[in-house]
Amino acid sequence: MSEAFCLELYKDKVVVSYYAEKFHGRKTANGERFNMYDMTCAHKTLPFNTIIRVTNYANGKSVDVRVNDRGPFVAGREVDLSKGAAVKLDMIKTGTAKVKIHIVKMGANTKQSAVSAAKAQKIPITPSKGTAAKSQSAKKLVLKSGQLYDIQLGSFSDENNAREYAKKISRAKFKNVALQKSGGNTRVSVIKVDGKDVPSVVKQLEAKGFGNAFVKERKK
Repeated sequence: MSEAFCLELYKDKVVVSYYAEKFHGRKTANGERFNMYDMTCAHKTLPFNTIIRVTNYANGKSVDVRVNDRGPFVAGREVDLSKGAAVKLDMIKTGTAKVKIHIVKMGANTKQSAVSAAKAQKIPITPSKGTAAKSQSAKKLVLKSGQLYDIQLGSFSDENNAREYAKKISRAKFKNVALQKSGGNTRVSVIKVDGKDVPSVVKQLEAKGFGNAFVKERKK
């Protein structure tokens, strides 16, 4: 049995892309300099220094990469790989590839297991009397009509990356897209959403490629 089958499956049949010369030498979201030849990648929510194994369905080739940046900022794409990693997957000509992703090692700044981290990426919301949503802290969040909520879609150490992501969400016709400062990070959120509207807004965001929502009750 290969090692891949001993790892926790994170995402299956998702699309990855790669970035290269244009960003070579620029600062990544975790403060490092992007080196397109290193085995690194960008992901919107996985903790920095998480190691993931990406396997190309087209040819069975795999590569282990470390998360050190945020992205991709194109709807429908799960990971942006460095050019070096893309070469190992033999996807330079196609530009994108359909893959499966396993967690090799979670970043040191989280105690989540691979399974709980994967489950935390999306909020299973089903409208009912008292709609319950599972937050990333694994606590139950009851959505109440009349109560306002913020839907966080990403957190960035580089404010420019946050602004670019916010622009993409706004261009997709979503209102009340805001940047929120938290320590040294900048969060991108759709703010002031009524509890009764949260499920439909989350679904609309996911349909446009803006998944990984984190719903928080807005303090009065």
